[in-house]
Amino acid sequence: MIRTGLLAVFVLGVVGLLGELVLLEHTEDVWQWTPLILLAASLPLLAWHGLTTAAVALRIFRGLMLLFVVVGAAGLLLHYRGNLEFELEMHPGAGGFALVWEALKGATPALAPGTMIQFGLLGLLYCYRHPRLHPGATTSTE
Repeated sequence: MIRTGLLAVFVLGVVGLLGELVLLEHTEDVWQWTPLILLAASLPLLAWHGLTTAAVALRIFRGLMLLFVVVGAAGLLLHYRGNLEFELEMHPGAGGFALVWEALKGATPALAPGTMIQFGLLGLLYCYRHPRLHPGATTSTE
């Protein structure tokens, strides 16, 4: 039951985030396309996982979730750096905590890519001790 709930939250969140990024036209360069591609890839992969009893789909999904975390971390850095660069152009003498604070509050939502990290961790939690990955184990979370 818990595992099913995790998967439902994951799918709803991914669909919502995918829609959000499309509406924001998050498509300027390869870095902006990366989360769109990963999010979109997760859905047919989960469909494949639902249609088969083979563990390979789940193993690929787990790898994709690791990519979610890595891409989310890269996105945090890219958003922050972009805002920092803008703030330094606007206020060349800025520095210290005030500069960091302004970069975090900048036009590009600096913490938004953390959503990819959250979904990656949610997907990894779904895979944790999954019966298809550990056929001999018994779990009460199915």
